[in-house]
Amino acid sequence: MAETARLTQKGLRTRERIIDAAGELFLTQGMAATTLDDVKAAAGVSSSQLYHYFESKGDLVLRDWARFVVDNFRSFDCCGGCPLGSLGGEAAEYEERARQAISASLRRWEGVLREALTQLADSGQLGLGADPGALAIVLVVALEGGLLLGKIHRSSRPLEVALAHAIDHIASFSAPARPSWAAEMVSN
Repeated sequence: MAETARLTQKGLRTRERIIDAAGELFLTQGMAATTLDDVKAAAGVSSSQLYHYFESKGDLVLRDWARFVVDNFRSFDCCGGCPLGSLGGEAAEYEERARQAISASLRRWEGVLREALTQLADSGQLGLGADPGALAIVLVVALEGGLLLGKIHRSSRPLEVALAHAIDHIASFSAPARPSWAAEMVSN
């Protein structure tokens, strides 16, 4: 997958068009029911274009989620950050019961992400060596750290960079994408 910083303006627009189409399909028909063929058709791209930008459906889902998080953060002018992270940072040293409650909430987020990553691993979209629990922690840390720095700098860039690199790391565990010609041979 091409790094965002190395894409041409046309490449960035194509990548965004794919994410937009996927996001709309995930919202209207659900992630499980949405196929990559659906995304290709909705975005008006070829298999080679889709796989140039995204390793797998899981990669596309994570990048759609990250864009949603960044767009939401921007909509608040990069203020506020994560309520759980902000409160946790203040309460962790002084209020043990509050710290435990916030810890439990963050662990629930981590659990949701771990479950999603486990499903990707079980479906073959993440290759051997992927540890869904560790990768879920990486996502939560990228989210919380990116929100904190973004709040301090009043910029979405720290959040964008942290999430992009966390997702790139997860994508590095992706099982190799099957070339479109191979998929066509299997379906015939």
